[in-house]
Amino acid sequence: MNHLFPVFLKLEELHTLVVGGGAVGIEKLGAVLANSPFAKVTVVAPEIRDEIIELAKLHPHVSLKYKPFDETDLNGKDLVIAATCIKEVNAHVKQEAKNKKVLANIADTPDLCDFYLGSIVQKGDLKIAISTNGKSPTLAKRLREMFTEIIPEGIQTLLDNLQIVRNALKGDFEYKVKKLNEITTVMKENDKVIKNDN
Repeated sequence: MNHLFPVFLKLEELHTLVVGGGAVGIEKLGAVLANSPFAKVTVVAPEIRDEIIELAKLHPHVSLKYKPFDETDLNGKDLVIAATCIKEVNAHVKQEAKNKKVLANIADTPDLCDFYLGSIVQKGDLKIAISTNGKSPTLAKRLREMFTEIIPEGIQTLLDNLQIVRNALKGDFEYKVKKLNEITTVMKENDKVIKNDN
């Protein structure tokens, strides 16, 4: 059973450290910036690939430090992603992060992770994170592709309209939840009709 607690972080209000400037670093930094373009990120590595340098040019809140990782790099950081291809370095990052009570994601080592970077489906303001509890990122990727295909492009209009309705509703929290549940039940009923027609 998956006991992970899903959260959506406002990374623009936190400071993330990415350790590693190679292919894994590109993947992890790219995932962070794709979801949080204004995230404050520091990348630390003795060598940093051109793709990361280009990402940093496009995102002014990304800073690069050309140096090996040491524990002082964690000062003032809220999260760290160890994204090197050297297991010993990643394990060292995890240990230092634990000492400083900084949450860590260690690439390709689920047992050392405090959190996972899930596969993300996004259409407008709708965002769905998929977790396989670290067991199969490939399956998470396939599910992302499936959800991306079946969620209609007009979902943003629906979200905008529901926000208008929500803001217009008078009454306490319980009343608002009841009314919004009644409105969105139509979606579930329409889905049943579509399935029965097929």
